[in-house]
Amino acid sequence: MLAVLGSIAAVTFGGTALAQEPTPTPPPAASTSQSPPADAVSVSGSLNNGGERLADVDVIAVDASGEEVARTTSADGGKWTLELSPGSYTFSVDAETLPDGVSVQAEVQRDVAAGRANTVIFSFGEARTSNELPFYEKFIRTTVDGFRFGLVIALAAVGLSLIFGTTGLTNFAHGELVTLGAVAAWVFNVSVGIQLIWATILAIIVGVAVGWLNNAAIWRPLRKRKTGLIAQLVVSIGLAIALRYLILIFFSDRAEPFDDYQAQTQNEWGPFAITNVNLACIIISIVVLVGVALMLQRTRIGKAMRAVADNRDLAASSGINVERVVTFVWCMGGGLAALGGVLFGLSELGGRVQWEMGFKLLLLMFAGITLGGLGTAYGALLGCVIVGLLVQWSTMIINPDLKYIGGLLVLILILVVRPQGILGSRQRIG
Repeated sequence: MLAVLGSIAAVTFGGTALAQEPTPTPPPAASTSQSPPADAVSVSGSLNNGGERLADVDVIAVDASGEEVARTTSADGGKWTLELSPGSYTFSVDAETLPDGVSVQAEVQRDVAAGRANTVIFSFGEARTSNELPFYEKFIRTTVDGFRFGLVIALAAVGLSLIFGTTGLTNFAHGELVTLGAVAAWVFNVSVGIQLIWATILAIIVGVAVGWLNNAAIWRPLRKRKTGLIAQLVVSIGLAIALRYLILIFFSDRAEPFDDYQAQTQNEWGPFAITNVNLACIIISIVVLVGVALMLQRTRIGKAMRAVADNRDLAASSGINVERVVTFVWCMGGGLAALGGVLFGLSELGGRVQWEMGFKLLLLMFAGITLGGLGTAYGALLGCVIVGLLVQWSTMIINPDLKYIGGLLVLILILVVRPQGILGSRQRIG
């Protein structure tokens, strides 16, 4: 009897051991087997090989002494996260866990610190031996970038120009409408999980609502009280500061990425090189701006807007409901600013949203509409495209981090030489 029981036990436990031998348990990852340190800081990234998101790939962190301190495996979508103490680390991808035919170029060294975005990006494929481009090719690519940037500025600035044309208000809070649009799209995309295209449409609706609320709650009562333009200017500055820091409180002080359209690869056609996102931004901007131009020329509301901008009192005496036109301008300006904020984040900020992105763009918007002619939509388009080109061309001479200085120089020069702008009239400004 004992012999029979012994045989059964041997077969049972022996079979279990044999079944487990072909799949040995891998060593536990440091990031999952060890509790995070008390001063842990999140380090994250996304493994993207030319649009292919790499899942089930190990990412390793090695400290300054050369000891492996953390390891994790990328999830679906290629995203990974490690919890590390502040310090200097070398991050690498375990080549044995990569799919066949995929190679990583090099390790990445990062100083991990609290209070900032600690993002690690790995480059896949063969390393380029040289990044030097001929001058003409670099100039062409910079020109395309400038044209794209100018269209995005114009998209956000058209509403600002029309608001000035119909009300005389220089709205310093318009930059925050740009930020609110980008933040709204980020919330719908990241927090709610809606695809970015639909999230952008919802953000435009939010921008229209915010523009309407701005006019109904603040500017219409001030106009009814006959408040002077200087006083309204001061109110707009205070509103801009309040909105900016409310966004900081409820959003984040760090740049937050959208979930979609990250790590784009460039399409090269001879000397031209552009990503799909930047190409889409150009096409969308052109379509929307052409639509605005046709609306101003062909529709009744567009003709009414031009009439109010030319002579408010004459337009009112001819039967135009001036307040209704002004409300429409505020709603359209809010929607265009929201769309401009999303495109600005995608094309200029690497697919990220910042709490003061609209404030950074505000100077360039003012420079563009001043250059083109205050109060004219076509002047805003022309002036912003010129400013975008000048800003991008300046990167061929100065540090790219200083390129926005060109917008200030353009603004000063135009105000000194031709304050009415390219398409503006001297009588209108004077």
